Amino acid sequence: MAGDSLDKLMYSFVVDDVLKGFFITVPPGYVACVYDLGRGVLKKVLTPGLHLKIPFWQKAKLFNVQTLEYSINRQFNVQNEKALGDIPIAAVTQDGVRVGVEGTVLLRLDVHQIPSIWQQIGEDFVAKIIRPTIRSRVRMVFSKFDQNEIVSTKRDAVEMDLKNELERIFYARGIYVENVLLHEVQTIK
Repeated sequence: MAGDSLDKLMYSFVVDDVLKGFFITVPPGYVACVYDLGRGVLKKVLTPGLHLKIPFWQKAKLFNVQTLEYSINRQFNVQNEKALGDIPIAAVTQDGVRVGVEGTVLLRLDVHQIPSIWQQIGEDFVAKIIRPTIRSRVRMVFSKFDQNEIVSTKRDAVEMDLKNELERIFYARGIYVENVLLHEVQTIK
């Protein structure tokens, strides 16, 4: 009886750790990067499908290459630093009014630059690059417009300026900005 348990345990180890270690399954909408102990992060990106790798020597990391929604709203949980989003951003308009900005930034990772993102920035690129850049650029762009312009007459110009500013910084890092959408701009007292 004890021999059967040991055999099942060994079989489980072989199937889970060795046989599954030979394969990388990449689902649709994702790509995989491979870290090789001898060569570092490989430049080749693995597209959706089943791929072979060397168990124990190579590790794979999946990256989402679909459009990502970076939501700025009151429901965001600040405790999760790696989550894609933020709390409302406080900014000061050109006429000195403090406002809280809520909206959505649509982003997408450049498939061909993902190995360099993983190598140079790491997995926590949201906390290191995206969140601080979006906060900074929102404050900078809002300081160019009066509150009335932001709320009514030049809302589309504000969104376009924000998109252009974010693209200028993110593009070189392999992050595309698809759109910036403002939802709510409230006066902070």
